[in-house]
Amino acid sequence: MRAALHDLVSGAAARTPDAPALTYKADTVTYGELWDAVQGAACQLVGCGVRRGDRVAIYLEKRIETVTAMFAASLAGALFVPINHVLKAPQVGHILADCGARVLITSPDRLAQLADALAGSAIERVVVVGEPPAELAVVTDAWADHGSPFAVPLARVDLDPVAILYTSGSTGKPKGVVLSHRNLIVGAESVSSYLRNTADDVILSVLPLSFDAGLSQVTTAFAVGAHCVLMNYLLPREVPKLCAKHGVTGLTCVPPLWLQILDAPWPPEVAARLRYFANTGGRMPRTALDRLRGIFTEAAPYLMYGLTEAFRSTYLDPCEVDRRPDSIGKAIPNAEILVMRPDGTECDAGEHGELVHRGPLVALGYWNDPVRTAERYRAIPRAGEDWRTPELAVWSGDTVVKDAEGFLYFVGRTDDMIKTSGYRVSPTEVEEAAYATGLVRDAVAVGVDDAVLGQRIVLVVAAAGAGLETDAVITAMRKQLPLYMVPSRVEVRGDLPRSPNGKFDRALIKSEVTS
Repeated sequence: MRAALHDLVSGAAARTPDAPALTYKADTVTYGELWDAVQGAACQLVGCGVRRGDRVAIYLEKRIETVTAMFAASLAGALFVPINHVLKAPQVGHILADCGARVLITSPDRLAQLADALAGSAIERVVVVGEPPAELAVVTDAWADHGSPFAVPLARVDLDPVAILYTSGSTGKPKGVVLSHRNLIVGAESVSSYLRNTADDVILSVLPLSFDAGLSQVTTAFAVGAHCVLMNYLLPREVPKLCAKHGVTGLTCVPPLWLQILDAPWPPEVAARLRYFANTGGRMPRTALDRLRGIFTEAAPYLMYGLTEAFRSTYLDPCEVDRRPDSIGKAIPNAEILVMRPDGTECDAGEHGELVHRGPLVALGYWNDPVRTAERYRAIPRAGEDWRTPELAVWSGDTVVKDAEGFLYFVGRTDDMIKTSGYRVSPTEVEEAAYATGLVRDAVAVGVDDAVLGQRIVLVVAAAGAGLETDAVITAMRKQLPLYMVPSRVEVRGDLPRSPNGKFDRALIKSEVTS
């Protein structure tokens, strides 16, 4: 029985210790070697004072040590907090301070950028990962040899928290979604079941491990003992090269990435080896889907929908793609997806409502934020079920509609979130970065539909002084934000329209930008 996340690795190591588990660049580790590394790293974490419930932040590019650290934190009873390596120091500082991590695992170049971020955090130990074959080494003092702390099994149930994934909200800074061992294990088993993964699969991990769908590539592979190839995406042409080198059979991307990969040269024998390709993080344009199917002629297409608060939610069976290519499908195994009215009653077929997810993949809530947790995680009224403790479901904030056969279609967001390049971006966070430049008096960020990105970010501002250069605003914001959050365009107005209550009239501003 899998009760803890690291059981995915230990189980595969017990079944097929010599099978390849992870590859990064020229290095490959087997499941037996990976499990040994996880146990060793967990011993080191415990020896450095990590205790049950502590948070271990991991700010690294995708590599074998990154995955080892995640599963080592699980074995040590801690929560791992993966931080996207493209984030800049201000965003990293917020995450470190918000989650209260005591240990940070990072690389020398990233550590050099984090002086201010560390000053405002609870970090006590910093572990620096060098270039292979160097092992983990602690900066503040040496790792002590405390032997194995696991002679007596650590008390643990699958409802215990094991990870915090940070995702943007419509207001304020990113919030941490707390995931349990059960969430990640059931998610891995559910996804691998409908993708029909086996130990013979080779899965290319292109998406960030801080992204729920990216982490899912690793856990899905480990659930069946498959081989996972880690890639830090830079150029589209590198994807088919890695697929050729390792015999990749499964590939999951977000729409902007797929649109780039489409134009890369795909040798027919490499494309034909792909058993499935999957899309998540936004709607796949019909023309792009048709082109992908023309390239990957032997591959089954899976169109998926998910949210960090419930990991994965729906997928469209490949046999339905020709009939309903715009659908996000039906619930994944071991989940129920409902379309709800604001009063908590279910919508009829053809009626717009909010997508609500119930089941074991529903996360535990937002880290240290009971108010926002109560807003997003709510009980579903069910007639005749008042005899038991109400079950919490996650209300997605996404508007969908269900047809007569139960297939779901995405309509839009019920808040001001911007979905770009597969990321959810908070308008508030972009606006705060604009204010921090000192160049603008007022700022409103909106998302404008874009065929490649899903949405592109447009920033509408009122200048703090005369002669504002829009390029100067963008240049200054690039120093504070990762590239995907930097506005593609800045529009300067004398004043920004406001609603009767004095707030910026976002709806009017967006209509003016898009008109």
